[in-house]
Amino acid sequence: MNFYRTLFMVALPIILQNFLTSFVNMLDTVMVGQLGAVEIAAVGLGNQIFFIMNTALFGVVSGGSIFIAQFWGKRDIPALRQVMGITVTLSACVALLFAAAAGFFPEACLSMYTKDAAVIAMGAEYLRTVAASYLLIGIGFAFAHAERSTGHVRLPMAATAVSVGINALCNMLLIFGLSIQGTAVIPAMGVRGAALATVISRFVECSILVGAPVFRRYEIIGKFHDYILTNPRFLVKYAAICLPVLVNETLWGFGISMQNSIFAHIGTDVVAAFHIRGTIDNLVWVFCIGTGNAAAIIIGRKIGEAQYDEARSFARRMCVFMALCGAGLALLVVPLSMLLPLFFHVSPQILQMAARMLYLTALFYPFCAFNMCMIVGVCRSGGDTLCATLMDVGCMWLVSLPAGAVAAQWLHAPYWAVYLCIGSENILKAAAGLLRLRSGRWLHNVTE
Repeated sequence: MNFYRTLFMVALPIILQNFLTSFVNMLDTVMVGQLGAVEIAAVGLGNQIFFIMNTALFGVVSGGSIFIAQFWGKRDIPALRQVMGITVTLSACVALLFAAAAGFFPEACLSMYTKDAAVIAMGAEYLRTVAASYLLIGIGFAFAHAERSTGHVRLPMAATAVSVGINALCNMLLIFGLSIQGTAVIPAMGVRGAALATVISRFVECSILVGAPVFRRYEIIGKFHDYILTNPRFLVKYAAICLPVLVNETLWGFGISMQNSIFAHIGTDVVAAFHIRGTIDNLVWVFCIGTGNAAAIIIGRKIGEAQYDEARSFARRMCVFMALCGAGLALLVVPLSMLLPLFFHVSPQILQMAARMLYLTALFYPFCAFNMCMIVGVCRSGGDTLCATLMDVGCMWLVSLPAGAVAAQWLHAPYWAVYLCIGSENILKAAAGLLRLRSGRWLHNVTE
């Protein structure tokens, strides 16, 4: 019972936060889906730039969180704050880079995924507006992960809850407009309204994530000079641990983006179905993301406290628990797929394709859940980031993406066969992860 109590005290707020984030993403897609398939494809492909940035940011903050969790276990607050300074700076730089690309070159970004002129034009309008939120997201991301790693897991959840409410309200007002007695008080802005709603909600979220720790005097908050690195040699260790994570998440993000490109080249209806599938899939998947991140925090603390046997035991139990949870979550896909016609006003053909993709997704859930725990929860918390990178992106870029591209563009295989090719990486990744877990060589104390 102590295992589950420890896990869910950390995991539950993270799960709820991820659920709220996925819910508002689904709400965006549902609302934009009232406008048509082109609008869904435009916003979906436009959000691929955000998705790549998000994975790069996750790489930066995950690498920093490895050190923050272990330094927190040792109660080394000065070192913790220096890592925090590095993480926030890197996150802001990554966010500004993507903001420049999305704001100034949106058509070039979208042309990587589709040649549909209508989708590119509408997606560019969305990107130019939403790019203003990227820096806010980068800074908020760094603060949220630092707060989680130091035991303040409820604040990010509360910030996201407020953000979700504001986003939902602004979506309704800005996408469809507001008329009173036939007079347009707020004009209907369509996909640009969805982007503007995101900017407003992200501003509020970032303000809470940064302002509340200052007001409550959290441990991550110090004076400006506390965030300046005093030992330049530490950067070598930081880079050795964090660079593989950054490369991992960036390449993984590009890989997921390439999956969208593969489906987009099959047709706009197929990519619309793929995005509808992803929206529902994300709602189910939040449990695994939350527990995987919670495992990383708990294992990292135990390593920082030099409780190595407990860390290894917890890692083994977590991986088994996650695989079983993945099998259980797969059962939710069937009832969720039946709800698609209620939320998405698209053709029956698109809904049928989305439902079939969801069924195929469910087959991979036990493997995906194990992989989430092993890569994010175990390997990264133990500083085994290079091996995690090789497992994660190696299977994707060397096996599944080439297989999917060949099936789609050369063999002209049906969409479900292409989807199976792309999903094959999960089985290979799980086999490699199991071998690494049993070896025990994933555990390293990065604070020594």
